[in-house]
Formats: sequence, C-alpha cells, structure tokens
Amino acid sequence: MIQVLITDDDPFIRESLKLIIGLDADIDVVGTCTNGDEALAFLQNGGQVDVILMDIRMPICDGVQGTLKIKQAYPHVIILILTTFDDDEFIIQALRNGASGYLLKHISPDRIVQGIKTVEQGNLLIHADIAKKLTTFINPSSVPSARIPKALSDYGLTASEQTVVVKISEGLSNKEIAQELFLSEGTVKNYITEILSKLSLRDRTQIAIFYLKQQTGN
Repeated sequence: MIQVLITDDDPFIRESLKLIIGLDADIDVVGTCTNGDEALAFLQNGGQVDVILMDIRMPICDGVQGTLKIKQAYPHVIILILTTFDDDEFIIQALRNGASGYLLKHISPDRIVQGIKTVEQGNLLIHADIAKKLTTFINPSSVPSARIPKALSDYGLTASEQTVVVKISEGLSNKEIAQELFLSEGTVKNYITEILSKLSLRDRTQIAIFYLKQQTGN
C-alpha cells in the first residue's frame, strides 16, 4: 500500500481527493492537512507517509516552503505538487526544493492516482514544457559544481548512462526509458543508481537540473 498524505487548504478538495484516491486498492490515505507546516507536524508526530500530495498555494506555509522543510527533515518522503495554477516559477521552485513532479487539479482522477504511483516508484513527473523552462530558474547550489564540463563523459558516465540522463531530463519514467532503449526496468534502475553516485546527486530531479544546467553552460 502507498501511504498518501493530502495537503490542501480547500476542505472540499481535501475530502474529494481523499474519497477518489482512497478508492484505489494500492493507496491508503493516512491523513489530510491544510498547509505545509501541518504536513511536517504530521511526520514529526510519527505519521508514516510515502507520498505527500501537496497544493502549491496555501496560507501559513505553501507548497514551495513546505516541500523544502519536509525534504530537509525527511528526504525519503516523496512530494507531488498538485495545483490549479499553471504557475511555472512556483512549480520549478518546488522542484528545486525536492518535489518529484507536479499535476494540475483539472486532470482526471485516474491520472492523479497514476501520478502518485509513478513518483512512488522513483520516477520524475515533469511536463516537457516545464523541463525546458528549468534552465531559466537553475539554482547553482542544486548541482555539485558551478563549472560544468561540456561533455557528460567528463564525469565518467558511459554512453548508456548519458542517454539515460537525457531521457530523465525529458521527464520519462523508468518504464518509458526501458521501452525506448530496449532495456529492462531493472537495468535502467541500475544505470540511475550509478549516475547518482558518479554525479554525487540525490535524486532524479537533480539529474534533470544537472543536465539542463550543463546544456546552458551556466
């Protein structure tokens, strides 16, 4: 079971999501919160959570700051931003703070459920348009070095690992990468483990930011 915590300041949305998401046999909604600080307190009080479905605009502590606070204290907790706002800058700030992706609230319930399962499996959920705009909001501290060599091979990445980096930056899941490269998902996961180790990065989001920063030469 995937343990999900819903965080949204709108009570109607909280209860609707709780009902809809809770119908899935693989998901257990363990609680609801009204802002990022409440979500952090839930964890501090011993709440067991795999994925936090977090609104981006909330009073007291919004999704951007909530993501930062939670990922600093509980790096294993996965955060998926859910918002009515197609607000690129706020979304990208949340990604920089450690969110694993985002979804817009107007999408169908089954896509929200699928999004939760996608990020819980360790995949990145970033739309192509946001991935392209990441270069505008790059935080130099998000990558291990301010100077990025022109070639990924300078970091000791094999040709296959370099290809996987590119696919991650495009927002593809492990399954999609495996299908495109005619590999098993297990092989893709092994490549990602090696990539994270060689680049001294934490997660797939940082891999995407690293690559896009390398492309801009910043």
